[in-house]
Amino acid sequence: MRLDKFLKVSRLIKRRTVANEACDAGRVMINDKPAKASAAVKQGDIIEIQFGTKSVKVEVLDVQETVRKDDVKELYRYL
Repeated sequence: MRLDKFLKVSRLIKRRTVANEACDAGRVMINDKPAKASAAVKQGDIIEIQFGTKSVKVEVLDVQETVRKDDVKELYRYL
């Protein structure tokens, strides 16, 4: 799955366009490497997102095309 779509589906970023802009600005990294919005996300990847002065680091546990709001926490784990 594309990185921008995963960020939206997992609700780490609310909109896919915002996820695209974050990737273009170099604020999203996969496994400590800057990632483009089209980068493939797979189980076991470590995603780090810079939100201003805050940094969010998660491990991808599962990749699904659609998910209910209640089941979102099963897609990733905070590190």
